[in-house]
Amino acid sequence: MPRSRSLTLFTHVASLIANAATDDSGFHGPSIDDFFPPALLFEGTPFELNRIMVIRLLVVVVLILLMWLATRNMKIVPGRGQAAFEFLFMFVRKGVIFDNLGEERGRRYEPIIMTFFFTILGMNLVGSIPGLQIAGTAAIGLPVVMAIIAWVMFIYAGFKEKGFRFLKDSLFLPGVPWPLYFLLTPLEFLSTFIVRPVTLALRLTMNMVSGHMLVVLCFSATQFFFFTVLANGNLLGLLGFGSFAFGVAFTVLDLFVAALQAYVFAILSAIYIQLSVAEEH
Repeated sequence: MPRSRSLTLFTHVASLIANAATDDSGFHGPSIDDFFPPALLFEGTPFELNRIMVIRLLVVVVLILLMWLATRNMKIVPGRGQAAFEFLFMFVRKGVIFDNLGEERGRRYEPIIMTFFFTILGMNLVGSIPGLQIAGTAAIGLPVVMAIIAWVMFIYAGFKEKGFRFLKDSLFLPGVPWPLYFLLTPLEFLSTFIVRPVTLALRLTMNMVSGHMLVVLCFSATQFFFFTVLANGNLLGLLGFGSFAFGVAFTVLDLFVAALQAYVFAILSAIYIQLSVAEEH
């Protein structure tokens, strides 16, 4: 009997949402159109800006301002703001760059990897800010650009330190019987030169897309239950408390994933450089 009642309740809720989906004043869930917003500025020109592009520009300006404020008056005994900045900076410098590349080589690639981390972190976190509520990395253009830069960077590192031996070490595994090279060399080529940049871009984009969809779905359902269902006197609208709780939980999870993806992109970029310059990998 309880199972039957649960099924009936689920069917009733599903019916409410399905009916509301056909009503302009009802439930509106997230869609792929969120990631292709209309133009806001300079429509029809080469400088056309949509909502996501404006968010990206805003994040860049805020990052530059924060970096300037954090470094313009540094003291031997740091205040809270300087201490927080130094902690984050040293975490990336030592925990991501130096631990994988060593201090001497790490200093050479530190600017670009540091830029990856802070740019991605800022672009990701903005997706949880009310009113903006979409990450600058949720559209694949920016992740692709950064993945291409990372790809060029680890190839450059390999050629700089090894010359054309980099290709030999990347494509021909040591200690393998030569007939197997006909199978393994194409796989190594795909893994090293194709899969790495593709997965860097897709991993970042898909995590931000899924986070946006889940959060918007929960809060859209909350709005629907409270202001449509409950406002019409149907007590099923109290389910809005549940969808709101899930929305808060997914927002916290989205913040964690935002920081995690910045870390993952930066550390994988450092690891790929290390693999390119290693004597055997």
